[in-house]
Amino acid sequence: MKIEKDRETTEKRLLTAVGEIIEESGLESLGVNAVAQRAGVSKMLIYRYFGSLEDLIAQYIIQRDYWVNIPTEIPGKNELNAFVKDMFREQIRQLREDKMLIRLYRWELSVNNPIVEQIRRKREENGIKLIEFISRISGVPFSQIQFLATMISSSITYLAMFGDVGKVYNGYDFKTDDSWEQLEKGINLIVDKWI
Repeated sequence: MKIEKDRETTEKRLLTAVGEIIEESGLESLGVNAVAQRAGVSKMLIYRYFGSLEDLIAQYIIQRDYWVNIPTEIPGKNELNAFVKDMFREQIRQLREDKMLIRLYRWELSVNNPIVEQIRRKREENGIKLIEFISRISGVPFSQIQFLATMISSSITYLAMFGDVGKVYNGYDFKTDDSWEQLEKGINLIVDKWI
């Protein structure tokens, strides 16, 4: 029991160290020695508990990623519209509040390795399950739900990354609450016409 608790504590310390290093110095500063030193543990524990630094980073991303962690069970037809709106609203909230996740998404776009592929597969599996559920409950064809969900979720992610660097897009400054509220209203209109 104590060994399991020690392992859990050490894993948390390592994951926390990854986040702190990314926040302070960026992803390029992540290294086995830097993470181990920040966590105050032997670098061998990274390999023992996670397998590699890349696996540790992947675990960090998996813990924070909205689409990897979203519940894939959805309510009945009467609550479906509100559920879908809440789902996209929560994606917006998470990306606006978690600047680290935006950095990780940018990093993910620049690499292609088995760990990133694993994360992408998990997102894809969850997304397809949600689309299937929504299609079945709403009676809207799968391909329509698939297209609209792709368009909305990718737009939110892109605009969050874009807004993080302080740019204006089609007259909207996505550093402001007002622009995000306008986007949310637009999403709600689409969902109301769609489901």
